[in-house]
Amino acid sequence: MKRIIYLLINLVLILFLFSSCGQSKMKDGFYTAETSNFEHGWKEYLCIMVKNNTIVYAEFNAKDSSGFIKAWDNAYMERMCVVNGTYPNEYTRNYVSQLIHTQNPTEVDTISGATNSGNNFFKLSAAVIEQAKTGDSSTVIVE
Repeated sequence: MKRIIYLLINLVLILFLFSSCGQSKMKDGFYTAETSNFEHGWKEYLCIMVKNNTIVYAEFNAKDSSGFIKAWDNAYMERMCVVNGTYPNEYTRNYVSQLIHTQNPTEVDTISGATNSGNNFFKLSAAVIEQAKTGDSSTVIVE
């Protein structure tokens, strides 16, 4: 009986070790990444808040050189919506909602009409998650 218990305990420990291999925990805090350059007058950024190894908050948006937020630009929103079928205040919220839901940027679907921002979102997501794993809260610049 002792031998069976010993084997079961070892089996549980082995399973625990294998299940945690390659998974780095994210440290609590805020982590930010931004693109290195302004594209069409905007620089995109992503900020996440991690609590208990879970992304509990995220903000994805873009700002111009004065710091004005793209999602606040109603004229831009109207022009973009007509041409692309979406606009910054819609797709930025959609991207972060998916990230919070899945906790994995590779499971976030690209939004039609916002493909360039989606590509930046994936790069920024990977960067902030790596920052969260190390606990480095400095802003990461992504090419």
